[in-house]
Order: sequence, then C-alpha cells, then structure tokens
Amino acid sequence: MYLVTAEQMRELDRATIERLGIPAVALMENAGRAIAEEIVRFCRERGRVFAGGSGFGHPAVDGGFRAGGANAADGWYVRGMDRALEAGCPAGADRAGDALGDGSPAGADCRNREWDGHTGEHGALFSVSGDAALTLEHAGAEHWLVLVGKGNNGGDGLAAARHLREAGIAVTLVYAAAPESLAGEAALQQNAAAALGLPAVVYGRDRVDFAACSGILDALLGTGSAGAPRGAYAELIAAANGSGKPIVSADIPSGLDADTGQAHEPCIHAAVTVCLAFLKRGLLQYPGAASAGQVVVRSIGIPAALARESGVPASLLTPEVLRTRLQVDVSRRRSPEGHKGTYGHVLVAAGTLSMSGAGLLASRAALRAGCGLVTWALPTMLLPFVIGAAPELMLAAAGGENGAWSAGTAAEVLRLSSGRDVTAVGPGLGRFEGDGEWLRSLWEGIEAPLVIDADALNILADSEYSSWASRRHPVILTPHPGEMARLARLSTAEVQRDRIGLALTYAREHGVILVLKGAHTVIATPEGEAYVNITGHPGMGTGGAGDVLTGMIAGLLAQGLNAAQAAAFGVYLHGLAGERASRLRHDPAALTAGDIIEAL
Repeated sequence: MYLVTAEQMRELDRATIERLGIPAVALMENAGRAIAEEIVRFCRERGRVFAGGSGFGHPAVDGGFRAGGANAADGWYVRGMDRALEAGCPAGADRAGDALGDGSPAGADCRNREWDGHTGEHGALFSVSGDAALTLEHAGAEHWLVLVGKGNNGGDGLAAARHLREAGIAVTLVYAAAPESLAGEAALQQNAAAALGLPAVVYGRDRVDFAACSGILDALLGTGSAGAPRGAYAELIAAANGSGKPIVSADIPSGLDADTGQAHEPCIHAAVTVCLAFLKRGLLQYPGAASAGQVVVRSIGIPAALARESGVPASLLTPEVLRTRLQVDVSRRRSPEGHKGTYGHVLVAAGTLSMSGAGLLASRAALRAGCGLVTWALPTMLLPFVIGAAPELMLAAAGGENGAWSAGTAAEVLRLSSGRDVTAVGPGLGRFEGDGEWLRSLWEGIEAPLVIDADALNILADSEYSSWASRRHPVILTPHPGEMARLARLSTAEVQRDRIGLALTYAREHGVILVLKGAHTVIATPEGEAYVNITGHPGMGTGGAGDVLTGMIAGLLAQGLNAAQAAAFGVYLHGLAGERASRLRHDPAALTAGDIIEAL
C-alpha cells in the first residue's frame, strides 16, 4: 500500500485520466459509492441497518487489516488492499512470528485477532445484482447531513449522497458556498443531486439543523486545500465537531494537512475517514492520525501500477511489502543443517554502571531475533554484576573506568569486532571524555554493519559525522524524536511536523538507514524509499523498548538480511511482539521491555 502526498495523488489522478482514458467523473462516482458503502457499514454496525438483498454491500469477509491501539478509533482498515491479508488468520495464533509464518494464510496479519472464520476467494468489494442490499429497519432511522465544499471533495460527497439515498438513508446537502459556484465534475454531481430532488440548504442563507441528523459526512476540503479553513468552512467544521454526531470524512478530515498530518484550527474530528485510492501520508502522522479516527482505504479504480511506475517512495509496512518489495523471508525458518555459526555473531557495545540493563536487553533481543551468537562488551567493572544474568550470552571486558566507558576502550571494541557480522553500539553507553574520537574510531575501523542507538547517536550529533569518511558497510541509526532533533539540528516539534519527509531527506543526504522511532515508526533508505510501520502498542512507551529494537535489528542483520530488510523486519516484529506482550499483561501500563523480548 503506497503512501502519497497531495501532489503525488494529483499526478496519479492525472495519469489515470490522461493515460488510461478513465473519465474523472467515473473516478468521482467510484469514490462516492465507496464512501456511501462505508457509511452504510457504519450504520449497520451501530445496529440500525440490516442486510436485505444482494446488491449494495460487501462480501462475507468483513474484517479488514487493522492496526494500532485498543480502541476502534485508533485503528484503520484496508479493504481490497491484498486478498491474502483480507483472509485473516486462524484462531489461536498468538506469537509475533505466527502472524507471518505457516500458521496463517499467506499475508495474513493476526495482530488484532479479529478473524471471523471466513476463508476462500474474495472478489469485488460489492456486487451490483439487484436492488440496494442495505435498508433501514425503521423508516427515518438514519438521516445524514452531507457537508459539501466547492472542489472535488464536495463532488465525492454529492456522489455519496445519491448512493446513500438509494440505500434508504435520508440525506440533506449542506453547501458551504452557492451550488452554482461548483465547477467541473463537482458541478455534474450537483446537477444530478438536484435532478433527484435531494434536499439542500446553503450555509449562511438557510438554517442548518445539526441536532436533527444521526451522522455527518464531511466533504468540505480535500487534499487540494492548503492552510487553515476560513469563513463558512471553518464555521461548518466547528459546528460539526460540536454537534456530538459521528462524522465520516471523505478522503481526509477537512482542515488536515494531507502530507504532514498537522491539524489546522479548526479541523474535523472524524469517527471514520474513507481514504480514496491510496493512503495519504498525513493520516499516519500525528496529530492527523488522531483526527482521522478509523481509516478505511478504498479503491476507486486508480491502478497501483501507476504509483509504482511514478516512483512513489513511501509505503505502508505490511507482510506483503516485506515479502514482495523487500524480499524478506518472513517465515523465519531454520535450515535443518544450520548451526550457531549459520545465524551470525553480533557484538553489542553497551551499558554503564547506571544503565547496565540497556546492554543486557539489546543482547538478549539479538538472540531472540534468531542470531546464533552474541558477545556483549561492557566496562570491566560491571562484569561481576552481570555474569549469569543471561547464560546464553558471551561477555567481554572492554576496560574503562569506574563502570564507565573511556576513550581507550575503542581499541578493545575494534579487536572484539573482528570476525563479528554486526556491531551494535549505544544502549546505556553514557557520555565520556573523548567519546567523539572513540565513536569515529569504530565508524572507520569496524569492517561490518553498524547499528547505532541512544547515546551513540548523541555523540554523532556532536561530532559532525557527515564529514567523516564514508563506510563500505551500512549504518543503521535508530533515533527517537529527541535524538533525531539533535542529529538534524531541529526542535523535536519540527521533527514531528513531517516525520516521513524528514526521514527520507536525512537518510538520502547522509547515506544511512534511518529508523525514526515513535508512533508509526518510519524506516528510510539512502535510495529514497520509506516504510511506515503500524504494528505496536501504546504500552511500548517504556524504558528499554528501544534497546530491544536495536538488538533485534542487529540480530536480523547478522543472519544475512541486508540493512533495509533488517531494519524494516525488525521494526515490524518489534511492534508485533509489543502487541502480544500487552495482551499477555492485560494492563498496558504494566508492560516492560523484557516482556517484549519474551513475546518474540
């Protein structure tokens, strides 16, 4: 599933119309029908509508591909993204790997355990053989206001209003501007609505009764809008938000920046957003993700091949993307002839007297990720305190003073790195005199991939490392937003303003794989690709969770995955493990980093 900016979406619209010859009004009609179907679904799930025919509805498989959070409002669905994903997963699959391996249909993601038992072939999302299938239990039980803007988003809303009427749902059109001001395909939709006699009012001229409706379709502003809503648009958004009625947004919530996820004032707070064709970047970046509610992605007839051909750089990180685009064997199968040497050897240089647990977590996570051997290098003074903490680990005294690292330990770390497949540096490292030259020695001297985290990132930020000699082997940086701010010389707020855009730019300019941690972690490559992860759980906001991720990525690298594969797969599995751990703990507040390791 590609993630697009507003400009990329405009280009894909244009290519579909001009190259493929599909009329713009046909795309708008598809969009309107998709929106209407999701509103009918929403009404049905509220218990107000029932299936009563064979035409206007969905196939038996109902549970899409959802991610994030314990509440439905925190999730999203993709309908029609991938047949295998729609198939769901078998009951009882409860390990992180089960969602990806032989225990589930190809591509099934079991994270939310909402499989309804249906398997088999999945065709179109709806059939058109007969009258509308979804009708109201009681006449007049549903009445929706459709807020109509002047642009194509308003045209989508007008098309949806006609289909809602056909499904038996009463609608009233609320125009933000005079209907005659609409142009192009939106004007055609307005003419059709008027010919059908759909009730309509104009805001500012007629009274709008929000209290009398049961729901609101927001079709005011789409991806083409810029800046904060003004005038009638701002007033309608405020009134809709204050009505207490559920709001379904067409494509994006009005007032939301489609690229960055920044919410202007005012911005619609939707219960559901029906995103059209491709997921917009802003819907995966906060605060936009919170304003969008549950996001449903619906096809309107624009082929994914166009996005692929045009080089859209960002994708949602799914099992299908891991398998096909990143070429990852997600089964994590072991060779019957394999031995500990087969699966690589990681060196972890981490831990101080006050943060020895960080090194232990990273080292244990590397083993749990499937690495054959892990050596944990740590200040010599700490060795007696950690012997036996994890008997599977090999320990190495690296020198240092008073339980801390020192500039002189670089030579020992370099010696230990010889013959190791990967070196991970940073968890619990601390700061010390000469740490810049220490890290530079490792950067230039270690002949293997590096995974750099925590204080090692802060050392990088202070060391002008972009001027260092380029490495033959890849580097993976795993900053949280605060560390990213120091690396990029920005404020944390600026980092969060456009996480995907910043990650792409930074990875390309510095020649590194960047893992920008946080809600919907972003993995960006020097080649200009980005993957946005949606596995995970709020309970993972706990000390040490990042150290676990560092170890996992290093462990996967050691097994032969390339840097992009290891970073993406590590992030995805880390989130899955966090979800499983949260279920086992029942209370998200009780989740610890060690629980994530045990859930792998």
